[in-house]
Amino acid sequence: MSGEIHLLKGSDPVLLNDAAVELVDRLVGDASRDEVLAEFSGDDYDLGAVVLAAQTVSMFGDRVVVARNLARYGTAAKKGAAAADQGDDGAGDDGSGDGDPGGPGPDAGSVAGSPADVQLLLDYLADPSPDASLVLVWSAPMTAGARRGAVPPKLTAAVKAAGGTVSDHGLPQGRGTAMWLADHLAAASVTLDAGARKLIEDTLGEDMSRLPGVLRVLEATFGSDAGRLSAEDIEPFLGDAGGVPPWDVTDAIDTGRVADAVTNVRRMVRGGGRHPLAVMATLNTHYSRMLRLDGSGIRDEKAAAELLGMKKSTYPARKALDQGRKLGTDRLVRAAGLLARADVDMRGRTAVPAEQVLEVLVARLAAQSAGVSRRR
Repeated sequence: MSGEIHLLKGSDPVLLNDAAVELVDRLVGDASRDEVLAEFSGDDYDLGAVVLAAQTVSMFGDRVVVARNLARYGTAAKKGAAAADQGDDGAGDDGSGDGDPGGPGPDAGSVAGSPADVQLLLDYLADPSPDASLVLVWSAPMTAGARRGAVPPKLTAAVKAAGGTVSDHGLPQGRGTAMWLADHLAAASVTLDAGARKLIEDTLGEDMSRLPGVLRVLEATFGSDAGRLSAEDIEPFLGDAGGVPPWDVTDAIDTGRVADAVTNVRRMVRGGGRHPLAVMATLNTHYSRMLRLDGSGIRDEKAAAELLGMKKSTYPARKALDQGRKLGTDRLVRAAGLLARADVDMRGRTAVPAEQVLEVLVARLAAQSAGVSRRR
């Protein structure tokens, strides 16, 4: 089909790339890619070349023009009032390829490109060629440290005004992740039993963007007529365990599950790519909330949330209030001491690797909570 216009964005680079590949394959169809496809990627091309390719009449028929790594042309994240040229939508759509609309600032890196250059695309979209399909992939620049920006609202509006589509390929958050996982598993050509589905969820953890690749491997290995696959069938194809969210660690600590706490913090560091000091910041926040509430006389979560400066959900305040009461002042003070010593050790007081220091800390904190549970 000719004349289609698509803008793809999203915080997950793997899902974004998968969506772009699938879309381009559909647009090219059975035609020769060498004859109909013009692809631009990297940080050296300019938007003028993209527009020229879309406007050029091909002797082979309708063209498909693809431009990737467009986030170098994005708008920087703004605080407060939006820039005058960004319209009513503020600083831009939150959809750069890496999920960091602001990036390291306009002068970081040596990649050419600025939001002003997007005017070339806006002019084209005002009168697009009926003989070319244009695919704009708002993925991050390839140069390390290059400025990465959000999609300018004017570009989003221009694509829609031209009859095009704007799609977001980031992972949903919270409960949406479970729904997203269930939808993708249901759409796969392989059938998984409950144990296999649970194994995929537990193994991938926060790294859900691996799911399409895992399903492709399973489909290629077993085919669509293999019957219902079990956890034992698929385990060799899942790879290493992915990261887990911080609350998986703090929940395991609070409930005294020492082995789970150590396993989860290991997955945060190894599978999730978090530095041990970043995990320490999470633990410090977790216990500092309890310490602030300890002795305050506060009994309800609304007042606790107000003291802690929480303006949205009061649930974290309730958890801090309940866990602080369970531990009591003496154990909270001991926990603060454990955190302080571990922080100094990670910063070079000992030669023990930071990851090992973190695992020992988490084990001790969880064991302390387990002691409280046994006494109740």
